[in-house]
Amino acid sequence: MTVVELRQYTLRPGQRDVLIDLFDRELLEPQEAAGCTVVGQFRDEDDPDRFVWFRSFPDLAARHAALTAFYLEGEAWRKHRDAANATMLDSDNVLLLRPESDFPPLPRPVGAASSRILVLIGPASSDFAGPFASFVTEPAENTFRALPVREGRTSESGFGFSRI
Repeated sequence: MTVVELRQYTLRPGQRDVLIDLFDRELLEPQEAAGCTVVGQFRDEDDPDRFVWFRSFPDLAARHAALTAFYLEGEAWRKHRDAANATMLDSDNVLLLRPESDFPPLPRPVGAASSRILVLIGPASSDFAGPFASFVTEPAENTFRALPVREGRTSESGFGFSRI
Protein backbone atom coordinates (compact mmCIF):
# COMPACT_ATOMS: atom_id res chain seq x y z
CA MET A 1 0.00 0.00 0.00
CA THR A 2 1.39 3.34 -0.94
CA VAL A 3 -1.70 5.58 -0.98
CA VAL A 4 -4.16 5.70 1.91
CA GLU A 5 -7.30 7.81 2.22
CA LEU A 6 -8.34 8.85 5.72
CA ARG A 7 -12.05 9.64 5.30
CA GLN A 8 -13.87 11.42 8.15
CA TYR A 9 -17.62 11.91 7.68
CA THR A 10 -19.86 14.22 9.68
CA LEU A 11 -23.29 12.63 9.71
CA ARG A 12 -26.80 13.79 10.34
CA PRO A 13 -27.84 13.17 13.96
CA GLY A 14 -28.64 9.52 14.61
CA GLN A 15 -27.54 8.33 11.16
CA ARG A 16 -24.18 6.70 11.90
CA ASP A 17 -25.51 3.17 12.35
CA VAL A 18 -27.70 3.61 9.27
CA LEU A 19 -24.62 4.47 7.19
CA ILE A 20 -22.51 1.72 8.73
CA ASP A 21 -25.18 -0.89 8.01
CA LEU A 22 -25.52 0.31 4.41
CA PHE A 23 -21.74 0.52 4.00
CA ASP A 24 -21.14 -3.00 5.30
CA ARG A 25 -24.08 -4.57 3.49
CA GLU A 26 -23.93 -2.85 0.07
CA LEU A 27 -20.77 -0.79 -0.45
CA LEU A 28 -17.79 -2.54 1.10
CA GLU A 29 -17.46 -5.59 -1.16
CA PRO A 30 -18.13 -3.68 -4.41
CA GLN A 31 -15.35 -1.23 -3.49
CA GLU A 32 -12.94 -4.07 -2.90
CA ALA A 33 -14.02 -5.72 -6.18
CA ALA A 34 -13.25 -2.41 -7.93
CA GLY A 35 -9.71 -2.35 -6.52
CA CYS A 36 -10.02 -0.46 -3.23
CA THR A 37 -8.78 -2.07 -0.03
CA VAL A 38 -10.96 -1.03 2.88
CA VAL A 39 -8.32 -1.03 5.59
CA GLY A 40 -10.44 -0.14 8.63
CA GLN A 41 -13.59 1.63 9.75
CA PHE A 42 -14.38 3.18 13.12
CA ARG A 43 -16.92 4.97 15.24
CA ASP A 44 -15.63 8.15 16.89
CA GLU A 45 -16.19 7.54 20.61
CA ASP A 46 -16.44 11.29 21.29
CA ASP A 47 -18.85 12.12 18.47
CA PRO A 48 -21.88 9.91 17.77
CA ASP A 49 -22.36 11.61 14.40
CA ARG A 50 -18.95 10.84 12.96
CA PHE A 51 -17.74 7.86 10.93
CA VAL A 52 -14.05 7.40 10.11
CA TRP A 53 -12.60 4.93 7.65
CA PHE A 54 -9.49 4.17 5.64
CA ARG A 55 -9.02 2.70 2.20
CA SER A 56 -5.80 2.08 0.35
CA PHE A 57 -4.43 1.62 -3.14
CA PRO A 58 -1.07 0.45 -4.52
CA ASP A 59 -0.48 3.85 -6.16
CA LEU A 60 -2.30 6.92 -7.49
CA ALA A 61 -3.02 5.36 -10.88
CA ALA A 62 -4.65 2.36 -9.17
CA ARG A 63 -6.62 4.77 -6.96
CA HIS A 64 -7.98 6.58 -9.98
CA ALA A 65 -8.91 3.33 -11.72
CA ALA A 66 -10.60 1.85 -8.63
CA LEU A 67 -12.57 5.02 -7.83
CA THR A 68 -13.66 5.32 -11.46
CA ALA A 69 -14.80 1.69 -11.45
CA PHE A 70 -16.73 2.07 -8.19
CA TYR A 71 -18.22 5.58 -8.42
CA LEU A 72 -18.65 6.15 -12.15
CA GLU A 73 -19.06 2.67 -13.62
CA GLY A 74 -20.30 0.52 -10.75
CA GLU A 75 -23.88 -0.44 -10.01
CA ALA A 76 -23.58 -0.46 -6.19
CA TRP A 77 -22.82 3.26 -5.82
CA ARG A 78 -25.40 4.25 -8.42
CA LYS A 79 -28.03 2.19 -6.59
CA HIS A 80 -27.16 3.26 -3.00
CA ARG A 81 -25.56 6.73 -3.26
CA ASP A 82 -28.76 8.65 -2.47
CA ALA A 83 -29.31 6.62 0.71
CA ALA A 84 -25.65 6.99 1.73
CA ASN A 85 -25.53 10.72 0.97
CA ALA A 86 -28.78 11.27 2.91
CA THR A 87 -26.94 10.25 6.12
CA MET A 88 -24.13 12.77 5.62
CA LEU A 89 -23.64 16.45 6.33
CA ASP A 90 -20.01 16.46 5.15
CA SER A 91 -17.92 13.81 3.40
CA ASP A 92 -15.12 16.10 2.18
CA ASN A 93 -12.82 15.80 5.22
CA VAL A 94 -10.35 13.50 3.46
CA LEU A 95 -6.58 13.27 3.70
CA LEU A 96 -4.44 11.50 1.13
CA LEU A 97 -1.59 9.80 2.99
CA ARG A 98 1.28 7.43 2.50
CA PRO A 99 2.60 5.07 5.17
CA GLU A 100 6.01 5.69 6.67
CA SER A 101 6.35 1.94 7.18
CA ASP A 102 4.36 -1.25 6.61
CA PHE A 103 1.31 -1.69 8.76
CA PRO A 104 -1.05 -4.61 9.32
CA PRO A 105 -4.73 -4.42 8.37
CA LEU A 106 -6.95 -2.62 10.83
CA PRO A 107 -9.75 -4.52 12.54
CA ARG A 108 -13.22 -4.85 11.05
CA PRO A 109 -16.16 -4.68 11.65
CA VAL A 110 -16.63 -1.31 13.34
CA GLY A 111 -18.61 -2.82 16.19
CA ALA A 112 -15.82 -5.12 17.33
CA ALA A 113 -14.13 -4.31 20.64
CA SER A 114 -10.76 -4.85 18.96
CA SER A 115 -11.39 -1.86 16.70
CA ARG A 116 -10.68 0.62 19.48
CA ILE A 117 -7.67 2.74 18.51
CA LEU A 118 -6.24 6.14 19.32
CA VAL A 119 -5.74 8.41 16.32
CA LEU A 120 -3.42 11.40 16.41
CA ILE A 121 -3.29 13.82 13.52
CA GLY A 122 -0.53 16.39 13.45
CA PRO A 123 3.25 16.67 13.50
CA ALA A 124 5.18 13.64 14.66
CA SER A 125 5.74 13.68 18.40
CA SER A 126 8.11 11.82 20.68
CA ASP A 127 5.21 11.68 23.18
CA PHE A 128 3.43 9.18 20.92
CA ALA A 129 5.06 5.96 22.09
CA GLY A 130 4.79 2.73 20.18
CA PRO A 131 2.67 3.70 17.17
CA PHE A 132 0.87 0.88 15.42
CA ALA A 133 1.34 2.79 12.16
CA SER A 134 2.23 6.27 11.03
CA PHE A 135 1.60 8.18 7.85
CA VAL A 136 2.61 11.41 6.20
CA THR A 137 0.66 13.52 3.77
CA GLU A 138 0.81 12.36 0.16
CA PRO A 139 1.83 15.56 -1.64
CA ALA A 140 0.58 14.46 -5.09
CA GLU A 141 -2.40 16.15 -6.65
CA ASN A 142 -5.79 14.50 -6.26
CA THR A 143 -6.36 12.87 -9.64
CA PHE A 144 -9.98 11.88 -8.94
CA ARG A 145 -11.59 15.31 -8.67
CA ALA A 146 -15.12 13.93 -8.14
CA LEU A 147 -14.01 13.22 -4.54
CA PRO A 148 -12.42 16.22 -2.83
CA VAL A 149 -9.25 15.79 -0.78
CA ARG A 150 -7.76 18.33 1.61
CA GLU A 151 -4.70 19.48 -0.30
CA GLY A 152 -1.83 21.83 0.43
CA ARG A 153 -0.63 20.04 3.56
CA THR A 154 3.07 19.64 4.21
CA SER A 155 4.83 16.44 5.14
CA GLU A 156 4.76 17.69 8.74
CA SER A 157 1.02 16.94 8.79
CA GLY A 158 1.47 13.40 9.91
CA PHE A 159 -0.94 10.84 11.21
CA GLY A 160 -0.47 7.96 13.58
CA PHE A 161 -2.57 5.52 15.55
CA SER A 162 -2.07 3.01 18.27
CA ARG A 163 -4.19 0.25 19.80
CA ILE A 164 -5.59 1.21 23.21
